Amino acid sequence: MRVRVVIAAAVALAAALTVMILTTGESRDADSARNGSAATTVDLPERVREFAAGIAERRVHRDPTRAERGALADGVGLLLAGERERAEQRLREVDYAVSELKDRESGRSCLEVADAREEADGSGTRGWGRVYLDLDRAPAWTVQVPHPVADLDTELLGAQVLRGTPGGVLILAGAHRDAGGPDAADVAHRTDTVFHRIVRETVRRGLPGVQLHGFADDSVPEFDALVSSGSGDHGEKAAKSLVADLSRQGFAVCRAWSQKCRLEGRTNEQGIVAERYEVPFVHVEFNRDSRRDPALRSRIVSALGGVVQQWR
Repeated sequence: MRVRVVIAAAVALAAALTVMILTTGESRDADSARNGSAATTVDLPERVREFAAGIAERRVHRDPTRAERGALADGVGLLLAGERERAEQRLREVDYAVSELKDRESGRSCLEVADAREEADGSGTRGWGRVYLDLDRAPAWTVQVPHPVADLDTELLGAQVLRGTPGGVLILAGAHRDAGGPDAADVAHRTDTVFHRIVRETVRRGLPGVQLHGFADDSVPEFDALVSSGSGDHGEKAAKSLVADLSRQGFAVCRAWSQKCRLEGRTNEQGIVAERYEVPFVHVEFNRDSRRDPALRSRIVSALGGVVQQWR
C-alpha cells in the first residue's frame, strides 16, 4: 500500500512539473512573440562580411535628409535607453527594422538595426549602414567602421571586437567611400550622414569610441599600425594603452602624440564631435597584412578588447 501511495505521489508530482515547465515555456514564447525578441542564431562576423560584400557589389549611397538622419539617431538613442518599442516605432518611419540575433560562437545576443528596404538583390538599398547593440551588458562603448570594403576587413575587426567584449555598439557605414563619386560617402569626413549622426548620439550619451581604418602596406612601410586620439586628447590614455598592447604583440606602431605619423585622423569628424563633448576617441589605422591575416587580426581584436574593457 505504501509503495502504491509513493508511486502515485511521484506520478502526480511529475505531471505537475511537466505542466509547469510547458506553461513557463509557452509564456516565454508568447512574451518573445509580443516583443519581437525571438533571436536568430548567426555567425556575427560572417553576417557583417556578407553585408560588406553587398556594399562592394552595389556601391550605392543616397544622401539622407536631415529628418531621416534624425529618425535613425533617435531610434538608436531609444535602444540605448532600453526603450525598444518606441525605438522601433521611430525607426519604422524611415523603413528601418530591429532584429534580435544570437552569435553562434559567443552565445551572446545583440540587436541589429538594418534597412528594411535591403532585398536580397540589393534593390531599394540606400547605403546608410547598420548598427549592432550588445544585449548582454548595458552599452558602454562603440566601435566604428566608416570605410567597410574600402578599408578591407575593418568590418570584420569591428564585428569581432563586438563579439569579444560585452557592452559594445558596432556602428557600420553602409556604402563604399567612393559611392556616388570620389569621397561622396566618406562618412569619416562628413557631418551630413547617418553614420555621423548616430555616432554623435552615442557621444552625446557619453559613450567613448574607437574608429577602425586601414592603409596600404607600401604607403607607410615602416609601421603596422598608426594610433591617435583624433583632434583632441581625451582619448590619449586609451590610445597609449592600445599602443602598449599592440607593441607587446609584435606590431610596429606610430604614436601620433609623440611622432610624426601619416593618417593621424586630426580632421576626423567623429573625433571632432567626441572632443567637443569631452568623450574619449581613438583613431587607429592598420596595414593590409595585419587586417588580412586571421592570426594577426586575432591579436588586434585582443588589444582593442583591452581598451574597450577599460571603458566598460
